[in-house]
Amino acid sequence: MSRDGVRSERPEQQRPLDLGIILRLFRHSDRHRRLRNALMLLVLLRSIQIPIVTWAAAHVISGPIAAGDAERTLLSVLAFLAFAGFTEFCYVHRMRLALELGERVVHDLRLDVYRKLLGMPVSFFRRTQVGRLIGRITADVDVVRVGVQDVAFISTVQAGNMLVCAALMLYYDWKLCLVVLLMAPLLWAMLRYFRRKLSQAYRAQQESFSRVTATLAESVTGIREIQGFVRQDVNGGLFGQLIYDHSKVNMDAAQKSAVFQPLLEFNGQLFLSILLVVGGYQALSHEVKLEALIQFLFLSNAFFAAIVPIANQYNQALTAMAGAERVFRLLDAEPDWKDAPDAVDLPPLEGRVELSRVAFEYAPGRRALHEIDLVVPAGSSVALVGATGSGKSTLVNLIAKLYLPSEGTIRIDGHDLSRATSASLHRQLACVTQDNFLFSGSVLENIRVGRPEASNAEIRAAARELDVLDLIEQLPDGFETRIGERGAGLSLGQRQLICFARALLANPRLLILDEATSSLDSITEARIQAALARLLRGRTSFLVAHRLSTIRHADQVVVLDRGRIVERGAHAELLRRGGAYAALHRKFTSFSDTELGNSG
Repeated sequence: MSRDGVRSERPEQQRPLDLGIILRLFRHSDRHRRLRNALMLLVLLRSIQIPIVTWAAAHVISGPIAAGDAERTLLSVLAFLAFAGFTEFCYVHRMRLALELGERVVHDLRLDVYRKLLGMPVSFFRRTQVGRLIGRITADVDVVRVGVQDVAFISTVQAGNMLVCAALMLYYDWKLCLVVLLMAPLLWAMLRYFRRKLSQAYRAQQESFSRVTATLAESVTGIREIQGFVRQDVNGGLFGQLIYDHSKVNMDAAQKSAVFQPLLEFNGQLFLSILLVVGGYQALSHEVKLEALIQFLFLSNAFFAAIVPIANQYNQALTAMAGAERVFRLLDAEPDWKDAPDAVDLPPLEGRVELSRVAFEYAPGRRALHEIDLVVPAGSSVALVGATGSGKSTLVNLIAKLYLPSEGTIRIDGHDLSRATSASLHRQLACVTQDNFLFSGSVLENIRVGRPEASNAEIRAAARELDVLDLIEQLPDGFETRIGERGAGLSLGQRQLICFARALLANPRLLILDEATSSLDSITEARIQAALARLLRGRTSFLVAHRLSTIRHADQVVVLDRGRIVERGAHAELLRRGGAYAALHRKFTSFSDTELGNSG
């Protein structure tokens, strides 16, 4: 199994039914024990009621009707109708309770999956397709719902029906009952054969659907690139092939199921014919009474009639098992790292940051940082510059504890981050990136993400301090302007302004600006430079930037190249040295001071 618990799925090596997963689902319903137990009582009651209704119908026919007793027939029919009505009453309530239990379990599973995803490190999402995760919380959980509300209880009802019918058949004629039992091995062999085939087919079906979902999510996310590079036909063709393969997988599963169910039904009719021949011979030879034969045939018909529903539920069980395996695999996935068991909360920070021989690799053999030593005094600002892939963004991600270093230590105010809780650090840290994320909702709600308890007045005060209040008020509905998914409806510059206001509202001790002004035009950037100076004052800040206007005012400039620090010092000092920083400066000043390297 892969570390993410999602991408490594090999259906052919999975067992058709896993008792461990079944028991785990049962335990998952412990939160709703009273509802589940009431449902189980109704299920057991109904499993007895069905054969009794069958027996009662046969008894009315072979008894008062066969004897021509009109009065007894009327009373028997009335009694039969009363019992049948009670049976249907139980059935309605069993269905209602099953649907309620299924919905509650699905609610709990979806909430558990969502909480699991929120607690996974960034590295998990770097290697896991979004569509697969969406498939876990939607399609996979939905098929588990079917397993909970239908498979478990319908199968129990029908199995109980068969057992009671078998007991009554044994009472009426043990010889004919023995014939039924001798037919059982044939049914068992057929079930065993189709169980393996259907298991593979349904798991392949679930995996295929997951691929379709993942590709669709990726295409929607990358629609600008698809249209920009005129790849509509290419991507449409690839997706067409994918859904064609999915259709073939669906047809394969449907064909196997279509053969299985009619074959079961035919066997039921065949076995009933055999019973008619054997039972008819016994009745003609006076070995058994006609009344007992009628009772037996009615019961045997109910016995064999239960096989098809059980087979149908078995198919559903295979589908539900495939979904449950995938959901539980995600829930059981161990993160690449998590806070140490004895990790403690950080106290209010001053902001002194020390990196000692820090190294990091995203994968074995792919080292992104090499022996980084860096000391940042509290309240000072550091500009990180370098070419693409030099390790700037990786370094600030380590300081923000989105990853743990492969080697070395990172300390803040002398506290080793590996021994501190992530939440206590993140509560005192804010990050603004080039592609900062905005949630669907209003501008006001997005700024409030920085401090959920903040009042509307405090949010407006933060925007005023940042000198962007008038820009926000110029939006169609001001602070109440609705934002589409991922900030749709706003320009890149407007999105960044909202993210700056969010960061200022959070009042962090440490601030990370990763290409944060790259989306601002020169006029807008000039307006907020003074506000940024106020935002940075007294806070330890790391500026991954390529604009000279941002870099030249930093207390320290650190130049990275291929994961190593090659220069450090003040802006003017580094220019005088004429080294790597000066070379970058000369290279990009010809582009109107636009760039000093891209993000890396």
